[in-house]
Amino acid sequence: MVGGVNSLASRLPGYAAVRRVDSTGSTNADLLADAAAPAFTVLVAGAQTAGRGRLGRPWASPPGTQSIMSVLLRPGKAELDRLGTVPLAAGLAVLDAVREISGVTDGPALKWPNDVLWNGRKLCGILAEAAGFPEDPRVVVGLGVNVSLTQEQLPVPHATSLALEGVAVEVDDMTVAVLGALHRRIGQWASGDRTFMDDYRRECITIGKPVRVATATGDLFGEVTDVAPDGRIDLLTTDGERHLISAGDVTLLRRSDTSY
Repeated sequence: MVGGVNSLASRLPGYAAVRRVDSTGSTNADLLADAAAPAFTVLVAGAQTAGRGRLGRPWASPPGTQSIMSVLLRPGKAELDRLGTVPLAAGLAVLDAVREISGVTDGPALKWPNDVLWNGRKLCGILAEAAGFPEDPRVVVGLGVNVSLTQEQLPVPHATSLALEGVAVEVDDMTVAVLGALHRRIGQWASGDRTFMDDYRRECITIGKPVRVATATGDLFGEVTDVAPDGRIDLLTTDGERHLISAGDVTLLRRSDTSY
């Protein structure tokens, strides 16, 4: 069921089309299946029953408790080499929006690649997926911000919501803030403006921290020294080796942790 589209679309002038559904399985899957949709088409959902996070993890939420959306991008040839930094731009955009809505700067943070945290607890899930390569490349960025979830509704113990952090905001207002910030950051990304990567490095709390990185070939321990221009983390392991890592689960460690 589609509803409330006009009021939302009027607040998002930078987008080609804005669609809203009460519930769907996955906003990412829906947009990826629409090969005719123009760039900057948005699909907003009140609830999602078959969403997925990184590494295929299931993701669902009670209706009306999250700001759930997906945005379709159609990268040109000049942008294809930069696709690895799209998820980073999305994470930075959500951080921008959370700070704008909450007025708080010292609680929200960004962990590589795009985990938006509040005092160490996960506030937002982001997943970028692609289709149509090489003839008709399409990228969909899916985002879900925990707005009014209660402690009992949290999907995992290390999650949080804006409401639990003392921020009262309507779901539509959060959606507009996120999409406005995303349009700005994707605009920087598309134009090749490196400012957003400078901003990302400044905000990324993973840089300079001891970490454990779970990769497909096993765990690595060390310190993240930088984020490369293509979005990979530069990890200096405890045995003095350097690794550029594009995918892996990062856990921040204390320097006193005996496993480091």
